[in-house]
Amino acid sequence: MPLQNRADPFGHLHAVPERGLFMGNRGGCFHREDRTLKARQWASQRWIICRLDFKGRRRTLMRPGHYTELFFLDEATALAGGHRPCFECRRQEAEAFRQALLRAGRLTPGASISDADALSAGAMQQVLTSRRAREIITPARLPDGAMYAVEGKAFLVHEGRARAWSFSGYGPALPLHEAGIRLTPEIICAAINSGYEVSLHTSIGSV
Repeated sequence: MPLQNRADPFGHLHAVPERGLFMGNRGGCFHREDRTLKARQWASQRWIICRLDFKGRRRTLMRPGHYTELFFLDEATALAGGHRPCFECRRQEAEAFRQALLRAGRLTPGASISDADALSAGAMQQVLTSRRAREIITPARLPDGAMYAVEGKAFLVHEGRARAWSFSGYGPALPLHEAGIRLTPEIICAAINSGYEVSLHTSIGSV
């Protein structure tokens, strides 16, 4: 039976067979010994996106006392959920992300990436605990690679069109909605607008 560690663009975790192209974590361990999740589904504001394979490492998922491994369809999904690239296994992407935040004026020279984490993962934590409402936006103003929701369904903005999200991939290109709920945090949209290139699932090119 699949573990409850597949993330959707809303930041929620599900037990589904599909793993996707990336893994990651939320700053530590938030699962029990039986590999079920605790009520609070994060350990800190260090929410990162990792490679599936790194230096040949192999591990049993959700070991007692070790960080809780998560899986994402693609980077757009992970970014929408408040995660950002890992500085260990995705250093090039993480540095590109940091530089984009600097260009956007959202991170000052010499500042820690933790300052950005507080505005991405920190914002998601407030949303997931109902302390912050999601923002209503005009999808056409979002950058390619950002995500929004309409009637509880997530959509990716890609080349000026909307692509419906699922755990197995994206649907065909549709017109953008006139209004929607922002999923990708504003600070991450700022990084994308300033040149960060988002890695998308292969289904984008298949329909």
